[in-house]
Amino acid sequence: MASTQTLVIVGASLAGAIAAQTLRQEGFDGRVVLVGAESHPPYERPPLSKSYLQGSSPRDDVFVHAADWYTRHDIELRLGVAATSLDRVARTVTLAGGETIAYDRLLLATGSVPRLLEVPGATADGVRYLRTLDDSEALRAAFAGSPRVVVIGAGWIGLETAAAARAAGLEVTVLEAAELPLLRVLGPELARVFADLHREHGVDLRLGAQVTGLRVASGGDSAGSAGGADGGGSVTGVELGDGSVVPADLVIVGIGVSPAVQLAADAGLDASDGIRVDEYLRSPDPAVFAAGDVASAYHPRIGRHLRVEHWENARRQGVIAARSMIGERVAFDRQPYFFTDQYDLGMEYVGHVGPEGYDELVVRGDLGKREFIAFWLGGGRVLAGMNVNVWDVVDDVEALISRDRSVDPRRLADLQIPLAQV
Repeated sequence: MASTQTLVIVGASLAGAIAAQTLRQEGFDGRVVLVGAESHPPYERPPLSKSYLQGSSPRDDVFVHAADWYTRHDIELRLGVAATSLDRVARTVTLAGGETIAYDRLLLATGSVPRLLEVPGATADGVRYLRTLDDSEALRAAFAGSPRVVVIGAGWIGLETAAAARAAGLEVTVLEAAELPLLRVLGPELARVFADLHREHGVDLRLGAQVTGLRVASGGDSAGSAGGADGGGSVTGVELGDGSVVPADLVIVGIGVSPAVQLAADAGLDASDGIRVDEYLRSPDPAVFAAGDVASAYHPRIGRHLRVEHWENARRQGVIAARSMIGERVAFDRQPYFFTDQYDLGMEYVGHVGPEGYDELVVRGDLGKREFIAFWLGGGRVLAGMNVNVWDVVDDVEALISRDRSVDPRRLADLQIPLAQV
């Protein structure tokens, strides 16, 4: 007999789509409703700042499933409609327009939203963010008429869009408030690798830069006015705290994202930094689960709640959340993983360096040639590893992280000793 239960997924994201897929793969034959605020079917975000932005991969490749997959698997896909409220007592979700959907269990996979630049002129024409498929397409079109690009923020999105703009032949300046790009993530030794990489490819990388405003041309004023007025004109430059102005035809803002928690917070869930869930991705409300960028999930191996904003995390958590929703007891305990491609550098990172930091960095390979594996150690144990232009080692690195004993740094650095034997 078919199930009479209704499982609702709010967020037609990667995590949401994978959860819907997993429900069917695991044999759930009840009603599945997947709700998305965007008009596009669920898609994957990495190509938006990499291959698709550079025009090297087709549009169809970004989507998680073919267009007819949802119909063939009896998934009710509601696109272009946001969920506006959640009643946890009645177990209902209300959509924009007033429709109410009752659920037996609910997955929140609402993702994250870009942090906005808050300086004078920040809403001018020519100021762009990169989060959605529409953003990527608009940015790629803007490359055609914007010879001078300024990127604010040297995080992953900022650096990947800078690389894409250089590949398009544009003049690129990257402004970063910290003393090195990716400093908080990688530490000073490895952050310098990315600083050098971008400078070698012609990027004007300015560190310790404080953005105070954007210059905006209004009407026939092609030079722009200091500070500018929000809206009503096009950006012409970025003002810095030292009084200098960086000319710009296009400004890309990449200063981070925030979890999209409003729906959960309004419903009384703990959502101070993402929706707080356990290792099974369950909230304290037994009918509500969370996955992907929006989830602050307890990690049993690391021993703390983590919120991870990367593609692989969304894929993996979509699977675990779906299985938890149908009563399977499977914990999410994989190490965080992410990757980047910039110019001729490909990188994978696995593990987590907590707020207490690390004691030692061990490099295996050639840092100068950018062919190496780096290991962050704390208390003698491997906390995280990053392979740069060295492949098929992620499983070995993750195995080292998962060991409950210390490693010998000399053996770890020795290329003659296989990682599995360190």
